[in-house]
Amino acid sequence: MLKGFSAELQRILIILAICSVVGFFSDNYALWLLLGCGAYIVWMLWQMRRLNLWLLKRESEHPPEASGIWGQIFDNIYQLQRDQRIEKDNLQAVIKRIQEISSALKDGLIILDARGHLDFWNPAAHRMLALNTKDQGQSVINFIRHPKFVTYFEEGNYGEPLEIPSPRFPSKYLQFQITPFGKHERLIVVRDVTQLHNLEKMRQDFIANVSHELRTPLTVINGYVETLADNNTVRSWDKPLQQMLQQAKRMSLLINDLLVLSKLETTEAGHNHKPINIEQLLSIVKSEAEVLSKEKNQQLTLVCNNTTRPLLLPGNEKELHSAFSNLVINAIKYTQEEGRITILLWQDQKNFYISVSDNGPGIEAQHIPRLTERFYRVDASRNSGTGGTGLGLAIVKHVLMRHYAELKITSELGKGSMFICVFALPQ
Repeated sequence: MLKGFSAELQRILIILAICSVVGFFSDNYALWLLLGCGAYIVWMLWQMRRLNLWLLKRESEHPPEASGIWGQIFDNIYQLQRDQRIEKDNLQAVIKRIQEISSALKDGLIILDARGHLDFWNPAAHRMLALNTKDQGQSVINFIRHPKFVTYFEEGNYGEPLEIPSPRFPSKYLQFQITPFGKHERLIVVRDVTQLHNLEKMRQDFIANVSHELRTPLTVINGYVETLADNNTVRSWDKPLQQMLQQAKRMSLLINDLLVLSKLETTEAGHNHKPINIEQLLSIVKSEAEVLSKEKNQQLTLVCNNTTRPLLLPGNEKELHSAFSNLVINAIKYTQEEGRITILLWQDQKNFYISVSDNGPGIEAQHIPRLTERFYRVDASRNSGTGGTGLGLAIVKHVLMRHYAELKITSELGKGSMFICVFALPQ
């Protein structure tokens, strides 16, 4: 580029020198200097016209021949054009590759712009939602109008996926997972979970049906065993009959818990909701649990730090009673004799908390994430001898989920455990 400027400067100096000499000998210096400058300007305009005509041509061709600075300008622009074409070809190859990959996916992919309008989708999304080319630029809510999806989409809380019936095939179930990216854009992954949904429904129906079918014969067996135990005259049969009675009662508890859990899984949240006085409910739970705690000489305490006004939570009283009762009874069962169990209610600006803590043996950290699984037991010390069914914490988790709350568990070996229910304060 410097050479081009030098050559152009030399050309200007030569023109000025020639005009000066001719003007000197013709005794009209200014006129010839003006003519020389005008000729140079005309030459520059001609070169700009050549540049403009070359740039306007759609088909790529070699730049016009020129010397000096204009030759370098033509060559540099031509090189930039070549670089842009190469970069464009590379980008097109990448886009084509991405389109091939997205087309091969069985899951649907949908890209939304910052306004929530359709920008791109793969063939799987087209099959699941019947999206067409004319739909591009329209709001995704125009095609997925299910109330749960509209709420999920507008709230912006995409931590967990959403499962709803397919808007195109009601017999199918689709899972939607939204991930924000870029400048307020969103990626929606659509997955067909019909088979998993059907399997889960079969499992729930099986548990519910079997539990119902077992209840009647077990009641009959339990009644006869109680009768035999009460009228037994053979001392050698006392122990077997008591064990049979104990196990029959344990099976009854297990069936009842399975039925409760099945009902929580199959019924819609919000059923029979009404304002519940949390302090009164906790007092009832404490009174009921005191019978069991006194058998082990334990100290059961209820502390309510919410003294400003009664705390009223819209919810299902029976479900919440079951959850809190399970937490307290678990603490009593797994805490040694003369231990301490504390039920504590407190709140901050956003949430209120109900904790059940004990000074029992504690739980190792590796077991805590699995405590709410069905039938999960930590070790041999938490065996059937405690009388539990292994479903208590699973029931607690489902009840809290239905009330938009969560369960937090902290524990330390040898110092005890704390189970905290976190509820959003009612508006």
